[in-house]
Amino acid sequence: MKSKQKAILALEDGAVFEGWSFGFLGEKTGEVVFNTSMTGYQEILTDPSYKGQIVTMTYPLIGNYGINEEDIESKGPKVEGFIVKENSSIFSNWRGDKSLSDYLINHRMMGVEGMDTRAITKHIRLAGAMKAVLSAEDLNRDRLIEKAKTSPGLIGRDLVKEVTCEKPFPWTSGNDSQFSYSNPQSLTSKSRFKVVALDYGVKYNILRSLCDWNCEVTVLPASSGAESILSYHPDGILLSNGPGDPEGVPYAIETVRQLIGKKPIFGICLGHQLLGLALGGRTFKLKFGHRGANQPVKDLKTGKVMITSQNHGFCVDPNSLDPEEVELTQINLNDQTLEGMRHKRFPIFSVQYHPEASPGPHDTQNLFGEFIRMMELNST
Repeated sequence: MKSKQKAILALEDGAVFEGWSFGFLGEKTGEVVFNTSMTGYQEILTDPSYKGQIVTMTYPLIGNYGINEEDIESKGPKVEGFIVKENSSIFSNWRGDKSLSDYLINHRMMGVEGMDTRAITKHIRLAGAMKAVLSAEDLNRDRLIEKAKTSPGLIGRDLVKEVTCEKPFPWTSGNDSQFSYSNPQSLTSKSRFKVVALDYGVKYNILRSLCDWNCEVTVLPASSGAESILSYHPDGILLSNGPGDPEGVPYAIETVRQLIGKKPIFGICLGHQLLGLALGGRTFKLKFGHRGANQPVKDLKTGKVMITSQNHGFCVDPNSLDPEEVELTQINLNDQTLEGMRHKRFPIFSVQYHPEASPGPHDTQNLFGEFIRMMELNST
């Protein structure tokens, strides 16, 4: 450890934590958050929803199965920094082809180990997620705290433009059959539906899952207008996950508002929040967010409880939605926040969590089938 470069995490409230760099040597600012998943660090690193955030893993040993090219959720890491208790310098897995450290260095991404991740997590749970700076260059505590205080933060900031695609493209690949948990056999129809996925920072496994359910998928940039989207003559529209404050992307909210009632719509995570705003609701920032693969969600109609994968720091205020237009369908059992909703007149529904998982349980993969059935009913 003594041969490694020292690194410091400084929070805007003056808290400071020390560790050792095992990735690219640099300095990054972002909102410091924690994730409770025991596995899936590669999917977390490459999830565009983490843009603007420094992620702390609560599970103490990370990197033991290495990195492979199949489990990425975007073109490369999107987190601003990655903090673990212990990085495994040796990896062992038949699918692994490089170490976590090599992967971070290759992508010029900061990784820090040796920090007290339990203390960081407890601090965030009490004080809330906050602005921070992670540095292996400047080790002056006072200076780093000041940098954290003056960093931009997430409120009102458009991070979607930093992770969306530049131009439309078709997506044609599904999951490897030996790892797929989709169930196309349960389809009531074998019709091939055309889906336009609006890329607010879409995870690859959402697109893979749509392909597994026999959809023809076209991905469009987040800035695409309603007229452009409808020109593709889609059977349905997918509003994807993405990073940051939903109120920071007013152009997306207006586009979704114009699409309501035109085509079946399925919103996931940020897409759910944008839909809530487009329907006249409000969003608010959670104290420390939901990030992990073990969040219990209850279906209000059936009483069924599902364990879900989640990654969000903002939430739709259920009291701001018109009960004549919107039905609340699911809640989080940890804090009773809204996890799902459905429009009462139009074929529109959304969830706050990630039914495509990666990482996490596959309890809610059937929601893609529900989207299929919605498009089928709308086409008759």
